[in-house]
Amino acid sequence: MSRRLRVGIIGAGFGGMALAVKLQRRTSADFTIFEQSAGAGGTWFDNRYPGCEVDIPSHAYSFSFYRKDWPGTHATQPELLAYAEEIVDHFGLRPHLRLNTRVDGVEWDDARSIWTLTTATGERHEFDVVASAVGLLSVPRYPTWPGLDEFDGPVFHTSRWEHQHDLHGKRVAVVGTGSTAAQVVPAIAPIVKDLLVFQREPGWVEPKSERPYTPAERWFYRTVPLAQRVHRAHLFSVANRRFKANDVTSARQQQMRQKCVAFINESVHDPATAAALTPHYPWGCKRPIVASTYYPAFNRDNVHLVPQEVVSATPGGLVDTTGREHDVDVIVLSTGFQPQVFLSSVQVRGTAGRDLHETWKERASAYLGITVPGFPNFFILYGPNTNGGTSIIAQLERQAEVVVRAIRRAERSGDRVIDTDPAAEARWVRWIDRQLATHASAMNAGCHNYYTVAGGANVTQWPRTHLVYLIVTRLFGTAGLRFRKPAPRPAAVPEGSRP
Repeated sequence: MSRRLRVGIIGAGFGGMALAVKLQRRTSADFTIFEQSAGAGGTWFDNRYPGCEVDIPSHAYSFSFYRKDWPGTHATQPELLAYAEEIVDHFGLRPHLRLNTRVDGVEWDDARSIWTLTTATGERHEFDVVASAVGLLSVPRYPTWPGLDEFDGPVFHTSRWEHQHDLHGKRVAVVGTGSTAAQVVPAIAPIVKDLLVFQREPGWVEPKSERPYTPAERWFYRTVPLAQRVHRAHLFSVANRRFKANDVTSARQQQMRQKCVAFINESVHDPATAAALTPHYPWGCKRPIVASTYYPAFNRDNVHLVPQEVVSATPGGLVDTTGREHDVDVIVLSTGFQPQVFLSSVQVRGTAGRDLHETWKERASAYLGITVPGFPNFFILYGPNTNGGTSIIAQLERQAEVVVRAIRRAERSGDRVIDTDPAAEARWVRWIDRQLATHASAMNAGCHNYYTVAGGANVTQWPRTHLVYLIVTRLFGTAGLRFRKPAPRPAAVPEGSRP
């Protein structure tokens, strides 16, 4: 019992790094980070499509414990990947990384109070605690259109961009109009011959207002210790006010809709295209898009909006719901991910062999979005109903702090088995649903979004601001957890006493 706790972390994205840094600072635990990709950074390592960047201001989309001299208001993918590498080196995480190592499953041993982690190559590692930081938007969603396998040209998902294909002078289809497509379309429009953008349902788009920082601003944020922290607080305050628009009855809802409609009308020259780009559901029903260059791209002669869903493919193109076939050379799938299926790439078996995915068959849920009854010493970062809240980086920090507080308590007390009170989780889920109905009613307004499961429950979104999540995790972070000592191991029988 005197040995240090061993912690296995699955994923070296921003969640895994946040947990590793906080474990290093606040506990004596040994930890290993398993990452299936060749480098740290998570989604910012995997996503390398043209125009890839974050739509959250860089001072908010970064760790509170590590400032960076950001060159502009919004970071690009290469800048975020470099930031991840800086974190790894600054905090000495590289010796703890196991790159190119995919975790297939983890299984809890009731008798020994130990998790066995199994990699794709069959390696087995034992840990006292396992934390999943695999992320929410990591498993691409591929369409099942008839005929797609017979298409003659390249087909690839934006999160698995195939850079070997030269798009210059090609007829390209981008299927989907979410946040990723809003970055891809203006990035590739100048080089392709024709660009068809297939839109099942329009999204609300706000101007991003991105710009480089002036040399004076960069000097100020770099030199004055509190400057970034104050600006970060201001950004969160602005986001808190903006969040109020998720209430469909609020004046802020009408203000956001009017702002977005004005942006469409002033940016798109063709009235028919502008009308097709205008949603007819409340702002906030699906994730709002923040992009300054998406709408102007439709003013180009070679960019055409197809306001129809794709239903099938042919060797030479795509067929929409009207039956029209569109000839293209390349298909780019901006069809999103599978966020409702949490931890889909990892099999998790808890007490008595209980399967986590079977437990979540009807609905994924977790206390604070972090722990699940019957899965001792298992923690989830970016779990059910934690997406949103201004900046996911801040959300991940709060979740990592809950994990670290639990591990510190286990270290100090010797009560090294940490499970979740089922009643506490049930109360949490009821509270989440009430908050969604009261403060985030726009999310349930009937549009196509990735928030809900077949039964209608919203399982992905946090229903309030980050400030509320901070308060809740600080006040109740370990209140729903139950700590106990491991079962005593049988005493060894002296060699001479054996029959």
